[in-house]
Amino acid sequence: MKHSDTDVIIAGGGLAGATLALALAKVAPTLRVTVVEAFPLSADALPDAYQPSYDARSTALAWGSRLIFDELGLWPRISEHATPIQHIHVSDRGRFGATRLNASEFQQQALGYVVDNRWMGLCLMRELLETNIQWQAPAEVIDMVPSEQGVSVEIKAGNETSTLKAKCLIVADGGRSGLREKLGFQTNHHGYDQNALIANVSTSDSHEFTAFERFTDAGPMALLPHGSPSRAGHQSALVWTLNDKGLEEVLGMPDSDKCQRLQERFGWRLGRFTRIGECNHYPLTLTTVNEPIRPGVALVGNAAHALHPVAGQGFNLALRGLMTLVEQFRWAIEQGRSPGDFQILRRYHELHKPDWQQTVQFSDSLIRIFGHSLAPVAAARDAGLVGLDLLPGAKRLFARKAMGTAGRRAVIHGSVASDKQ
Repeated sequence: MKHSDTDVIIAGGGLAGATLALALAKVAPTLRVTVVEAFPLSADALPDAYQPSYDARSTALAWGSRLIFDELGLWPRISEHATPIQHIHVSDRGRFGATRLNASEFQQQALGYVVDNRWMGLCLMRELLETNIQWQAPAEVIDMVPSEQGVSVEIKAGNETSTLKAKCLIVADGGRSGLREKLGFQTNHHGYDQNALIANVSTSDSHEFTAFERFTDAGPMALLPHGSPSRAGHQSALVWTLNDKGLEEVLGMPDSDKCQRLQERFGWRLGRFTRIGECNHYPLTLTTVNEPIRPGVALVGNAAHALHPVAGQGFNLALRGLMTLVEQFRWAIEQGRSPGDFQILRRYHELHKPDWQQTVQFSDSLIRIFGHSLAPVAAARDAGLVGLDLLPGAKRLFARKAMGTAGRRAVIHGSVASDKQ
């Protein structure tokens, strides 16, 4: 290979970009990796101690994602503030059907975990600062053109621009990726005419480490156990789906009325809603990219696929994709090939594509099926939920989907068989 300034440039140092950087540092330490991130980063800016905030936004990590963080050596740190999900309760408002999953049925400690995004980010940053990963922050990738070395990447920091040559550019700047649009990747958008309202809530009854997925005629809502990793508490992370009119009404209410409206929609399984924290919201859109790779370029995370938050699949799908990419990069090193080689990136895409197709279909079908109010469809939903609860095979498949263990698992340690290529 001809000289390049670095091997891999990761555009975006959020949860997806930082996880990819850490995985490469652990699994492919000979690769030179540079992360370009819009927000400033320094060791001095990281707090010595983490103080959980009631209004912190959080992510549901599937059991399969916990296994990934285990392999990267990060789980012991993350688990300090990770609330386990030991039970999942799925129900249809106004109907009798319901499905219940319990970790003990599958000989697991938990079905998943709820972790504050800020805590997960701090864990990643503390670990990354102990590696040889290079950072350019605050800065952003504004353009890329093919070069003899692979790609020539234009980076803007303040009022200055510079060019960095690399073998591969990874776009990890989120679902509203400006770089993805700049590079001309074709995206597919499907709007749900819904918004997600995100907040933390308190209830009079303890959640007992139970996650509730509640489907209503106005859209799904989820309540995830939140707060303590060791003692069941009264705080849950809420994801509430609302149309534009409903969102405007709820946002204009005092907190007591928000709790009352939530009570009407969710019911009394957690007793009375006593507090609702800061409310954030965003429109819900399914975004996919049919071909998220080019010679020397790959899209990952939400830049490649952004899902409806029902069933909490988005970040877990992204993690599995990141590990598949790391697996292929490590194989490229073993074979003396460039990480930007199109055959390497195409193999990554072929391996990850069935997972994201099935996960998108799983999430999207839940919205479509539970979005119908017609009596025959509602009756079929009830039968389906009851069937899931009674049939061991169907229930196990549903649990594997929820736990993020139904798809292919990347080999990031050990030998990657060359016949995969």
